[in-house]
Amino acid sequence: MDIVRALRIVSIAEAVSFLVLLLIAMPFKYMADTPQLVQLVGPIHGVLFLAYVALVLVGRGAMGWNAARTVLALIASVLPVAPLLVERRWIKPAEAERAPA
Repeated sequence: MDIVRALRIVSIAEAVSFLVLLLIAMPFKYMADTPQLVQLVGPIHGVLFLAYVALVLVGRGAMGWNAARTVLALIASVLPVAPLLVERRWIKPAEAERAPA
């Protein structure tokens, strides 16, 4: 698997895990007094977050990103839905360009 494909997969997984953490696990923790879901989803999201950041930094050259786009992709990692936008607008087209005809 190449770096661009890996970044696509991780960016989607990171965004979904962040949404699950914010919209499902945290409400259960504070409204139902059950922190177990946060204890499960939190570390998974943490690993995916670190993988996303690492893959952005390692894969920026393969995608032809300049410093500004790289910084924007890194900022996207702390916003709940932004990695999905990065995947759709920047990573998916880069993968399509690299695919053999």
